[in-house]
Amino acid sequence: MVYDRVHESARAGSGMVATPHWQATEAGRAVLEEGGNAVEAALAAAAAIAVVYPHMTQMGGDGFWLIRDPAGKVSYIEAAGYAGARATIPFYRDRGHDVIPPRGPLAALTVPGQVGGWMLAQEAAKSFGGRLPLRRLLEPAIHHARAGVTVTRSQHGLTAEKLAELKDVPGFAATFLEPDGKVPAVGAVQRYGRLADTLEQLAGAGLDDYYRGDVGREIAADLERAGCPVTRADLEAYRAVTRAPLRVKLANMELWSSPPPTQGLATLMILSLFDRLGVAQPEGFAHVHGLIEATKRAFLVRDRVVTDFDHLTHDPAAFLTPAALAREAAAIDPRRALPWPHKAGRGDTIWLGAADRNGVSVSYIQSIYWEFGSGLLLPATGILMQNRGTSFSLDPRAKNPLQPGRRPFHTLNPGMAELPDGRFIAFGCMGGEGQPQTNAAVISRYGMFGVPLGEAIARPRWVLGRTWGSDKVNLRLEGALDGALAEQLADAGHDVEIIPEPYSDMMGHAGAVILHPGKAGLEGAHDPRADGGAAGV
Repeated sequence: MVYDRVHESARAGSGMVATPHWQATEAGRAVLEEGGNAVEAALAAAAAIAVVYPHMTQMGGDGFWLIRDPAGKVSYIEAAGYAGARATIPFYRDRGHDVIPPRGPLAALTVPGQVGGWMLAQEAAKSFGGRLPLRRLLEPAIHHARAGVTVTRSQHGLTAEKLAELKDVPGFAATFLEPDGKVPAVGAVQRYGRLADTLEQLAGAGLDDYYRGDVGREIAADLERAGCPVTRADLEAYRAVTRAPLRVKLANMELWSSPPPTQGLATLMILSLFDRLGVAQPEGFAHVHGLIEATKRAFLVRDRVVTDFDHLTHDPAAFLTPAALAREAAAIDPRRALPWPHKAGRGDTIWLGAADRNGVSVSYIQSIYWEFGSGLLLPATGILMQNRGTSFSLDPRAKNPLQPGRRPFHTLNPGMAELPDGRFIAFGCMGGEGQPQTNAAVISRYGMFGVPLGEAIARPRWVLGRTWGSDKVNLRLEGALDGALAEQLADAGHDVEIIPEPYSDMMGHAGAVILHPGKAGLEGAHDPRADGGAAGV
């Protein structure tokens, strides 16, 4: 096996997996080694990372899958939970809230969709010849929950940073802090026995038990005791769904991403608009300025259009037509920045990818939204609930108003790309507003300019708007970015801030796996800003 922890990508002949935590990467790699397919490897990695990276993802969140089958067709699984039956605007107004509280029981207002997505992914894995039992796929997650998880630098730092808003949320301190209430040190070991029990139950009874069995009953009882607006009936009614992915063809690649309620439209628009600018070289002013300005145009469309799929008033594909893209690209000034006061969202997420020699490829994102989500830890199951529902508005006239049964806006957006020579890339990242920007930076470097994969991910990046761990909305550049370029961007009218760190978590954690054509094998890399890597067999 070969692990990529720096700038080089890992290479393999039979299978590849990339995640932001090495234990999740190993969980997926071991499945591939046993003959499992890429979807089975992704499921094992997804379950493992829900245990070992709890500040980013756990069992109470949402997830989104892009899956390429052996024939080359891309399908999409939407596992976004909807607002509970009691989650109404009067419910919050009567309790004195002008906005939905970001933490605590009232922040946990949507059904966790993630496990429903695992169910559909498991069906897809079986259709591709997968034979590994669910118990085997959940085995690494169960082991880590019982044996203990080492606190990473990322978990330690975010626990300390968000301690004041999380420490009093029911169940948080007992699970994620030391007995004296202090933040656990890097390297400390935490055990999650209740979560291990829940995973054991699901391994035996099946994933459906999460919603309509014993686990679902316990989740619902704990939510009711905590005062959450999600009911047992909400859980029992939930099903993940399949939809057609968004798709666009550029001059030298084809791209796929997730439709609303995600911001996949933004990723596709940024790359499509940039493709029309005729930039010849990477990393210079034209490249970075062009991507930033394309981001602004895409975000303006996104904020006007993206909402729950069932409540769309515009067809997202209409903004990916050649005529629509040409109009937006023509509005970009190649020398000056568009002024940008913009309200942005935040979010914490993981992306993972897998591919196998039979042509199956996975791009998957799961999330509990903010760091540690709502902070609410359900005592009977050990499940940490997301706070994705805080992206709803209590203004009934808003684009995404709170309504029972409505899905919230998601920053999550997995991606896939195919190049003219047959290379097929599954890619993605975490980082709230930064996700489509990082996706565009990585894919433009690799797919348009030929930068090696590991280097394309590791090179200095930027982010416009608010991202995880920050409330600022200006243009922030990593300290390692060329100083002369920073000056050029500022001179062009960008509100530039240089981050002290040469490479920062603020830029998100990106990754990719590549199916090379013929006998060239597989390739993978994950961000050196994270705690993971890529491994193959």
